[in-house]
Amino acid sequence: MNIVHFSPHFPDNYYRFSVGLKNAGATALGIGDAPYESLRPELNAALTEYYRVDNMEDYDQVLRAVGYFTHRYGKIDRIDSFNEYWLDLEARVRTDFNLFGLKSDDIDNVKRKSRMKERFVQAGIAAAQGKVVDDLEVARSFAREVGYPVIVKPDRGVGALNTYKISSDENLEAFFRTKPDVEYIIEEFISGDIFSYDGLTDRRGNVVFCTGHVFSSGIMEAVNEDDHLSYYSLRTLPADLETAGLNAVRTFEIRERFFHIEFFRTRADKRLVALEANMRPPGGYTTDMFNYANDIDIYREWANVVVNNEFKSSYERKYHCCYIGRKSNKRYVHPHQQVLEELGGLLVFHAPVSGVFRSAIGDYGYLVRSPNMDDIKNAIAYVHATEQ
Repeated sequence: MNIVHFSPHFPDNYYRFSVGLKNAGATALGIGDAPYESLRPELNAALTEYYRVDNMEDYDQVLRAVGYFTHRYGKIDRIDSFNEYWLDLEARVRTDFNLFGLKSDDIDNVKRKSRMKERFVQAGIAAAQGKVVDDLEVARSFAREVGYPVIVKPDRGVGALNTYKISSDENLEAFFRTKPDVEYIIEEFISGDIFSYDGLTDRRGNVVFCTGHVFSSGIMEAVNEDDHLSYYSLRTLPADLETAGLNAVRTFEIRERFFHIEFFRTRADKRLVALEANMRPPGGYTTDMFNYANDIDIYREWANVVVNNEFKSSYERKYHCCYIGRKSNKRYVHPHQQVLEELGGLLVFHAPVSGVFRSAIGDYGYLVRSPNMDDIKNAIAYVHATEQ
């Protein structure tokens, strides 16, 4: 199989997808705007060829690159980037080359928040009330109907970018005075904890790997309040989370893709309310967390699914794995070296975070794992302890 990765060097840990493809016997090809000499040696060794373009936003350049690979290696079988930002680009190329996977006609259903709500309701899953608005009076009427605070975000956005919590008519008016010229959706605010259902499907849409995570706060809060974040995997999935997640996977018709489906668990009555569905791996180092929590290689198993439609590893969620991020604007009680010593054998990985992700997950990240939840909670408390 000939499989093209867009920006195979980004983020730093995703080079392992190309390594997985090579080990599975596929021809791994890369297209990106990073200079060839900047690619890490492991990625260079995994890629049969890398085609550098000046600008990944220039569709003609990308089209020529895919055409070149087709001429040289034969039919392209798959294109992916594992990155929400390139979903449109991937879909357009798949449409033009008639490739397996999401095409241009499908993309709004998995990028527009309003379309996602329709799909969740179709799946029998509660979703936050919301509507697309471009008029202040309509937005004000909705806010008064559901009550402040409300959330406003681009209907077709990436992550939590340009997402805000609005607490009054005055705040809403201020937002509309400076609102970007894109469609926004306004939603009721749900007070709850964020849970995710994450995993991978095979070519027929069967879930071959799944797990769940619990977040200390939302990405919106981490970005807008410049706060630090932690989240950990569950060893046993709550039955309602697994049922809702499976129903969403089927309704969104997710095939041979990673998924990251987010829910609120309401504080008042503990019910699940759908937040959004993402047709990509969860961000940051979560794919590595899959590996540490289950003693598997998800990069290799993804490649096995693509090449052979087979997930070969067994897994049993042996550990909770937790990401703990720090932000450089905070004064922490325990310095980095002391953190390393205290975490000891719980610590499986630590590294500075790429600048583009720092607003969401921090400037520095630690991964810890343990079969015991108390160990995880104690680690979070220790790493996040700040001076008053």
